[in-house]
Amino acid sequence: MAYFVSALGDRHASGAANPVNVTDAQPGCSDRRHGLDKAVGAASGADAEERLVNYLLGPERYNKLIRPAVNKSQQVTIAIQVSLSQLISVNEREQIMTTNEYEGIKKLRIPSQHIWLPDIVLYNNADGTYEVSFYCNAVVSNTGDIFWLPPAIYKSACKIEVKNFPFDQQNCTLKFRSWTYDHTEIDLILTSDFASRDDFTPSGEWDIVSLPGRKNEDPNDITYLDITYDFIIKRKPLFYTINLIIPCVLITSLAILVFYLPSDCGEKMTLCISVLLALTVFLLLISKIVPPTSLAVPLIGKYLMFTMVLVTFSIVTSVCVLNVHHRSPSTHRMPDWVKRVFLYKLPAFLFMRRPGSSNIREKFRRKHQQKSYSDIRLGKTDVDSFYVNEESAKRYGWRISDLPENTEFRRRMTVKCEADMEEAVDGVRFIAEHMKNEDDDEGIIEDWKYVAMVIDRLFLWIFVLVCVVGTLGLFMQPLFQSYNTPTADDE
Repeated sequence: MAYFVSALGDRHASGAANPVNVTDAQPGCSDRRHGLDKAVGAASGADAEERLVNYLLGPERYNKLIRPAVNKSQQVTIAIQVSLSQLISVNEREQIMTTNEYEGIKKLRIPSQHIWLPDIVLYNNADGTYEVSFYCNAVVSNTGDIFWLPPAIYKSACKIEVKNFPFDQQNCTLKFRSWTYDHTEIDLILTSDFASRDDFTPSGEWDIVSLPGRKNEDPNDITYLDITYDFIIKRKPLFYTINLIIPCVLITSLAILVFYLPSDCGEKMTLCISVLLALTVFLLLISKIVPPTSLAVPLIGKYLMFTMVLVTFSIVTSVCVLNVHHRSPSTHRMPDWVKRVFLYKLPAFLFMRRPGSSNIREKFRRKHQQKSYSDIRLGKTDVDSFYVNEESAKRYGWRISDLPENTEFRRRMTVKCEADMEEAVDGVRFIAEHMKNEDDDEGIIEDWKYVAMVIDRLFLWIFVLVCVVGTLGLFMQPLFQSYNTPTADDE
């Protein structure tokens, strides 16, 4: 629904067939002195207007209920021009009135209730009120034209196009025609192809693009006639850009940071859900602004749905990334293609560089990986000694070779040393294997974490690309929207 403040102008003749020649005698003044009192002149003018009104509206000459035409077949021509702030001039012109008999009066203002008025109404009215709000005086000229400019607020029903909201352009049509008279009785003409904007007060929400008018006739129906004005207006998007679009873009940028947040941080999913809830609130605000129609989805609604899909996608990918991040050798085995793609190929394309391992035991194990436990010698290593460590033999001050050969004591000592050393070596071997397995498991866990980081970085670039392209693609559509809008050179 559109509200337009306008005025309705009416111009018509007195209804006589010939020019009116008034022959009534007018009191004259023989004495023309320079000191004639002004009050006497004003009273004389008022008396002339009174006699003129009585003459024009006399019941023997004029009937306001009858259409001012010479005969039944004659049309009454009504000229219409609409201004955005007022509807101007419904004009009728029939005769010229002589003025010399009434002291040269060329314009006379009389109450509009005393003259015939054309019943021009707004046909596509939205509130059911067809009459004007204030019946002001009509201006009667000496040419027989009657100008009637009543102020009125017209409420027109408009079909709102929400496709490009808030960068939309609307066309509100105002159709004027007579309620009871057809084309055979009155003729509506346009004084200008465009409505006037002389009295227009600029709006803070809308810009006027064009105000073309046209006369519609039906060749199949000679009685049909109407005057239609198209009020083409364009919305000023600054308010919605500041209060809706920019906050939505900023919220979407927060969704981008979800992929940059480390997986070890427990706020990754919380940030995703918070962004989704914020977009849902903005979607509820949009539903209260635009009209409830299923014919088209507004542009800002499309963008909100687009960002909500992206945020939902970020939630799904975050769940997948967290699942990969917390994998271990006891639950999953890393396939070879995952190692090739996510550990060696993709990081180079994503400008990622994995730092070296900081595990001290891993470095020590790689340094001595060529050595084995067979280097720990058991038994005799030369002709006169049996020891595990030469330093220990020196510390204890004796060697088994110092004992007499082929003695029971030496034999027992040799067996006991072999058993003790074998048990100690087994313990050392178990500890070493356990530490090696821990290092291997830790390396695999770190590989899974790095794979999760690569997936996060991959979706980060995808999200940024899709978000930028989608945002520009949606908001650039109104710039390429073409409207067939007639314009006037003087507008």
